[in-house]
Amino acid sequence: MKTKITAAALFLIGFTSVNAQKYDIKTAKTYAEISAKTDGHWEGRKYIGGTTFKNVDRLKLAPEHTDHSFDIRYEGPGWENNRIGYRLYLDWRNAIDIFGKKTPAIILPKVGQDNFDSYHEMSDWGADILKAGKAIGIGSIDRYLNNEKLHFREVDSTIATVVNKDNESGVKVNYYGWKTASDKIDFTSTLTIKPDQLYTKHTIQASKEIKGICTGIVKQKNTELLKKESKNKKWAYIATYGTQSLVPDKLGLGIFYEVNTIENIADTDLDYLLVFKPTTKANSFYLLGAWEQEQNGIKSQEDFVKYLDAQLEVLNKKGKM
Repeated sequence: MKTKITAAALFLIGFTSVNAQKYDIKTAKTYAEISAKTDGHWEGRKYIGGTTFKNVDRLKLAPEHTDHSFDIRYEGPGWENNRIGYRLYLDWRNAIDIFGKKTPAIILPKVGQDNFDSYHEMSDWGADILKAGKAIGIGSIDRYLNNEKLHFREVDSTIATVVNKDNESGVKVNYYGWKTASDKIDFTSTLTIKPDQLYTKHTIQASKEIKGICTGIVKQKNTELLKKESKNKKWAYIATYGTQSLVPDKLGLGIFYEVNTIENIADTDLDYLLVFKPTTKANSFYLLGAWEQEQNGIKSQEDFVKYLDAQLEVLNKKGKM
């Protein structure tokens, strides 16, 4: 049965249009966006038709939305700086993926505009370079309970908001009524990127203390787990490096975390997971990718570890990056 998109329906879905005059992406070093179709219709859980994607500041997911529904350009919000780009699958998978960039220019506005996932093919700007599959991707959120990873399959409503400022851009996602096992909570995820750096700061907060909230790194072939946790130091990292991009070529993945926020590290079939202690306080950590084809990119595990160690020293001295 076809469902026509009316003006009232658009209001319920939560579209808020972007004022393009507020932010000049030609000169910007950071950028975030979410882009959806408004001129098609739903048939079951697929969005059919529609000629253009429209950038919005705020998007409430349609009840029909799932993976590969084709209503949101490249499947969720994206954010980037002059070195790297990221995207979040805004559906039950809730994984973060990476756009490898060969240029410092802002590229997201042209990604996925052909109604297809051609961004998996190498272009002059770069490509999607991380295969998440059923894994967590890099630095996104799931729940790990009784040796099972629980996704975002049951959520009452999900609202994504993008913000672009002079020196940073970001995405905030509010999950209302996220149900896993016997628990139902509200959850907030805020992802922020600044110029010139590889990392994204990820701040999370749950409305109720529950066990098993986790982040992590997808486990790929040809890599091993790298980690550093020094005695009496507040911050640590886990990372992987090797021929693990979709190209395939060298890619480093890493997460910096506060030691006292982590209950345990789980080595699973699909992921290396950092499992947080139950709390309702906001926690922040940093996720990153380092692709060898980036301009002046990191091209060896030795150099990647040097980079990680240098960033870790900054965190342990200043408490932030």
